[in-house]
Amino acid sequence: MSRMINPPRRHPGAALLAVCLAAAAMPLTFTGTAVALPAIARDLSGSPVALAWVTNAFMLTFGACLMAAGALADAHGRRRVFLAGTGGFTLASAAAGLAPDILTLDLARAAQGLAAAAAFSGGMAALAQTVEGPARLRAFSLVGTAFGVGLAFGPIASGAIIDAAGWRMIFALVAALGLAACLAGARALTESRDPAATGLDRPGAVAFTLALTLLTFATLQGPESGWDDPLVILLLAGALLGFHAFIRIERRQARPMLDLSLFRNPRFAGVQLLAAAPAYGFVVLLVLLPVRFAGLDGMTATEAGGMMIALSAPLLVVPLLAGRAARWISPARLCGGGLVINAAGLAWAALLPADAAPQALIGPLVTIGIGIGLPWGLMDGLAVSVVASDRAGMATGIFSTIRVAGEGIALAVVGALLSGLTLAQLAGAGPMDATRLAARRLVAGDAAAAGAALPALDHAALLAHFDTAFDLLLLILAAVTLATALVVFLMLGRGGKRAAACASGI
Repeated sequence: MSRMINPPRRHPGAALLAVCLAAAAMPLTFTGTAVALPAIARDLSGSPVALAWVTNAFMLTFGACLMAAGALADAHGRRRVFLAGTGGFTLASAAAGLAPDILTLDLARAAQGLAAAAAFSGGMAALAQTVEGPARLRAFSLVGTAFGVGLAFGPIASGAIIDAAGWRMIFALVAALGLAACLAGARALTESRDPAATGLDRPGAVAFTLALTLLTFATLQGPESGWDDPLVILLLAGALLGFHAFIRIERRQARPMLDLSLFRNPRFAGVQLLAAAPAYGFVVLLVLLPVRFAGLDGMTATEAGGMMIALSAPLLVVPLLAGRAARWISPARLCGGGLVINAAGLAWAALLPADAAPQALIGPLVTIGIGIGLPWGLMDGLAVSVVASDRAGMATGIFSTIRVAGEGIALAVVGALLSGLTLAQLAGAGPMDATRLAARRLVAGDAAAAGAALPALDHAALLAHFDTAFDLLLLILAAVTLATALVVFLMLGRGGKRAAACASGI
């Protein structure tokens, strides 16, 4: 049972507002930066790897630190960790907006991710103690909706801000949301702790963070140096050793950050797989498509953001509808069916005619958004139902770590895969080094640099090769998503009526 430190401070509505503000800021800083990448590249320059870290640094530290932040929240106070996280997020966002070079921006983004992990884990755990019963699950659904608002309006708002005032103002907006969340949380959240918590598992946290960092670095460096490069091989080997060490450490802990025994429960394992599914069926498109629209298709930042609305807008409505539908339809069918729809949208986008206008993507993008919106509205409720409320920090940490770390890894892996597919399409167009450089620059949205590397190909030919590679990537993602749908349906189906009740809040 959690121990309440300051019971009189209990304002569920205001507490929910604080956590929702923080939840909206996090996807905004993610999608906004994706739309801004071409402008950042023009302003600060940097290699393809350095530019990739603008996105991946945030996702890496966010995903790597969520479990540790959850453990700290349980041990030292959920309200305290939330306030520290939102305060640090505000400062890091301001630093990112003032960054004079790409290295400083990458470091500020890493600090943003670290602070976001504390804000998210502390806020969700504190909210679980503030509201109880069906109200808790409805509150978590609203937090998911707030996250969806950040995703839905992030691209178009960021595009308008970039065109009107420059990319740095995106971070000013994010900092304002972080500050508002911090002030609201200071007023409304009740302090609570888990009296049985033993504090931070430092060896486990170090091993997990190191392994995830090495894996991400290797995946980003592979297309740059080649997968047979000794450095890349060394990084991958180090990542495997790090994950192995983490598992050994957690097995020996009395109160581990990651309770491996939970994975013996098929429903718990299914929820974790479900958490990773949006990474490769949805989130990677939030980064790849704005770069393509603004960097290769010649759209303005506002136009690129407007196109992205078709992908993310369904998350404003569909998750809430899924929560209501779960009263009559099992979560296994809703989640599995949503992933099937998601896969269909990916395949539809891949099979569009080569000469189709960019606006022809609107239908497939809406389909993808609808498909991912169905499990999106159920995931958090299913995850929280797995453990007792006094381990809310741990439960949130495990689920969120798999979701966010999966997104970071998916971004790196899919980016590397797209670079490899593009390289294969460009084979024979020039010397290998020049072809590899052109492929990386196309993936980064820099058609001019790609053309300079391969002068024998004009702009139209370069884009045709890239579009073929992009379509192949979408088909691969559709196949992976479809396979995930089948596994999720089978594993969640074992939860029966209890799963449906947990998802719908009954």
